[in-house]
This record gives sequence, structure tokens and C-alpha cells, in this order.
Amino acid sequence: MSKSELDSVTAEFFGAFDNRGGRTADVGRIRRLVLPEGVIVKTGPEFTVYSVEEFIEPRLRLLTEGRLVEFSEWETSERTEIAGDIASRVGTYRKSGTLDGEPFEGGGTKTIQFVRTSEGWRIAALAWYDHA
Repeated sequence: MSKSELDSVTAEFFGAFDNRGGRTADVGRIRRLVLPEGVIVKTGPEFTVYSVEEFIEPRLRLLTEGRLVEFSEWETSERTEIAGDIASRVGTYRKSGTLDGEPFEGGGTKTIQFVRTSEGWRIAALAWYDHA
């Protein structure tokens, strides 16, 4: 059961950025999926550490103000380890969309640290690296 719950949280995280077909990206759901004190890190090409709010704000603007359209990202492979109330997941992902009128595709690797809370599994930390 825990693995399927972690799969759901991960899919919901990736889905928060989807604005294909005129959908409104629901980046605000990140506040529910990530602990308020959670840490989000982009390792490359420019190393950046975000709080939850610092992560959400620029993505919300990018996905709702028309610069990034028809965007989605999805997990393509993963390895998940669960030990009691903690879990770790390393996965690869792909993404595509149109940024400033130019189509693009890319991908990378994400690692997600989960903890089981009284409300269910939540993300405690997330780090990613874009390969392209």
C-alpha cells in the first residue's frame, strides 16, 4: 500500500505543473504535498535552494502568465525504498512545452525524500538536475 501511495504523491507533484489544453496549472497543491519546512534544491546547471514558497511563486507566474504553455512533465523510471515511516525515491523524468513561443523537450533526475505523517505521505525534501 505504501508504494502505491508514494506513486500517487509523486504523480500529483508532477501533475501540479501541467497546463496542457488550456488547463490551469495547480502549483498551489505543492503546499499540501511538501512539508511547510521542506527543502527543494535544483543542482544544475545553477545551484539553487528553495523554500516551498520560493519554489512555487516563480513557477506559478511562468505557468499562468502565458510564457510557458502546453507544459507537462512525467516520471519515466523510478526506484523507491521504504523503511517504516520514511522513503526515498530516485527517478528520471521527461518534460515538454512551449516557452516564449519556442517548443522544447528535456528531462532529468529527481530524488524525493518522503515521511509518513498523520495526514499521509508528504515530501520532506526534493532535489533535481535537468539533463537537457
